[in-house]
Amino acid sequence: MSLKSKGGKNFIRRFICVVLLILIMVSALVIYIDPFFHYHAPLPGFPYIVDNQLSQNPGMAERMDYDSCIIGSSMTVNFHTDDFNELMGLNTLKLSYSGAYPRDDYNILSIVFDEKTPARKNNKVKAVFLGLDIPTLTAEVDEIKYELPMYLYDKNPINDVKYLWNKDVLLEYILKPIIQKKGTNLSEVYASWWTEDYYNIQYVMHGYEAPEPVSEEMDPELLLPKTKENIDVNILPFIRDNPDTDFYIFFPPYSILYWNNVLTENHMEATMNQYKFAANELLQYDNVHLFYFQNMEEVVTDLNNYADYTHYNPRINRYMTECFADGTHEVKNIEEFENELNEMRRIVEEFDFEALFSEEY
Repeated sequence: MSLKSKGGKNFIRRFICVVLLILIMVSALVIYIDPFFHYHAPLPGFPYIVDNQLSQNPGMAERMDYDSCIIGSSMTVNFHTDDFNELMGLNTLKLSYSGAYPRDDYNILSIVFDEKTPARKNNKVKAVFLGLDIPTLTAEVDEIKYELPMYLYDKNPINDVKYLWNKDVLLEYILKPIIQKKGTNLSEVYASWWTEDYYNIQYVMHGYEAPEPVSEEMDPELLLPKTKENIDVNILPFIRDNPDTDFYIFFPPYSILYWNNVLTENHMEATMNQYKFAANELLQYDNVHLFYFQNMEEVVTDLNNYADYTHYNPRINRYMTECFADGTHEVKNIEEFENELNEMRRIVEEFDFEALFSEEY
């Protein structure tokens, strides 16, 4: 063998050894800091950045210290968990998924209630706060909003290399917080980027696009089969299997423009039937506390409370937390719920949509 050939092989061996050493060092650093909480609870004092729902929710649900959680879509991101501690004495963890479908709720609740996780060995789940978006109940039962990084959800250690050797994990979630020395306030985690200036009628109306009108009225029973399937498969199993956990399920207060969409698309009766059906299914269980916030007339008809046609000011999240604590807007039976729907119908029927759309914004 020539000296040149031998030297080339030695270089390759050294190069491979250096690469392996670097990969081992990176893996060790990721495992030690563990910014997605895949292997252990947060290190005391490390300024973790938490801004990735898909990647960080499973680890938080499995390993953090909490006795209650907030589940749902972007309708839940502006809750402050400190409020739940102040008003209800609960150590609450926010596990929202923007745009969540019922299956997204199912996926994270499966981790929340997994008795084998460190979180459950330390604390029982006292309460779940679930924002229920009625339009999503017509999704396919196994449909999720965004593709999940399954290597953070499954128990397969081999595919963890996607986490251990991930450039974004290293740069954005380990080196960046080390340099900035400022982590995320978990009470406000995932909060929307809108500042107070965005909550006004001008901003809402400038961004609002009404749907195309539909002339034929939707069959009032059309939405019920898929709604039943989603509730039966993705929600009720957790309620039934955990009778000692209180489920605070609420319908978020969309603005009056949401109801303009319902009218324009000609499915008012179908939507009302869907709400009634869902409520009736949930009210069968003693550990369910059902809240209907949609007919708060002074809130939903004032678009200065919104940043778009559904997303409301964070101060309304605070008010809803107060309601969870004292029972305001809680509906105890289907008769009461029908009364709430009738009030919502009155608000829609009496609202002057023509005047709203005749203004220039």
